[in-house]
Amino acid sequence: MELEIPLFLDYLENTKNASRSTVTSYERDLKKLETYLNEAGVGSFSGITPERLAEYLAYLENKGLSAATVSRNVASMKAFFRYICCQNKIKHDPTEMIHAPHIARKAPDVLTADEVIRLLEQPSGDSPKEMRDRAMLELLYATGMRVSELISLKMRDISLTMNYVVCCDGEKERVIPFGTGAKEALESYIKRGRDALVKEDGQTYLFVNCSGGPMSRQGFWKLIKQYARKAGIYAEITPHTLRHCFAAHLLENGADIKAVQEMLGHSNVSTTQIYQGLCIGHMRNMYEQAHPRM
Repeated sequence: MELEIPLFLDYLENTKNASRSTVTSYERDLKKLETYLNEAGVGSFSGITPERLAEYLAYLENKGLSAATVSRNVASMKAFFRYICCQNKIKHDPTEMIHAPHIARKAPDVLTADEVIRLLEQPSGDSPKEMRDRAMLELLYATGMRVSELISLKMRDISLTMNYVVCCDGEKERVIPFGTGAKEALESYIKRGRDALVKEDGQTYLFVNCSGGPMSRQGFWKLIKQYARKAGIYAEITPHTLRHCFAAHLLENGADIKAVQEMLGHSNVSTTQIYQGLCIGHMRNMYEQAHPRM
């Protein structure tokens, strides 16, 4: 494997155009497997059997690694051995019958409507940065788009006359409406804040950082955590928090699940149904607190 792993990583990066983080992740997983096999005295592909790989996965689980981490290692192994098969280095793929462990789908953390309002009200000043931050938070909650989609928006993707945004998810596009709160925040930012942040002509990104370049995911994460603290919100905040809130609050107030699925860009409605489960849980809590026969 020592010679094949670098070739596989090069194939991922230059042929499959995988991201740097993906390549690094595969490299880390495969190097761990290589070390395990070497220590077990397996020095050639002929010794790598399905049973040996199953033992390796049991070894990872016994080390206390999470199901998600073990599952990622399975994915790395499968991709590598498929590649090795295609290169005719082995006749049979030893991972063919290997299955990743089941990962329990954790319900996302969702803020209450009052907490969201407090969060959105934090950037209330007239500085270009605060106008930008308010517009980003309002638009994210109004549309439920992913943070990666938000920071990739160009000026042409927003219509303030028709109140919609064109959101790109890979090769797919979806049109998402937004309401008055997001529109007012966007108008303020575009008319009075953005020009003060943009440093050069021709900048097409809607949201820019204080240096005039496009916003980063890390930059947005820092600002949402900062405003959450100011709002007195102590729940765990992630870049996806407002997306989760958008979906859960819409469904809680009677929105059609297929419409919410389309706005979120989910390919399968079962993914959207997670948020429906949150609404049922919320209703049960309210019922148990209020019903006299509980």
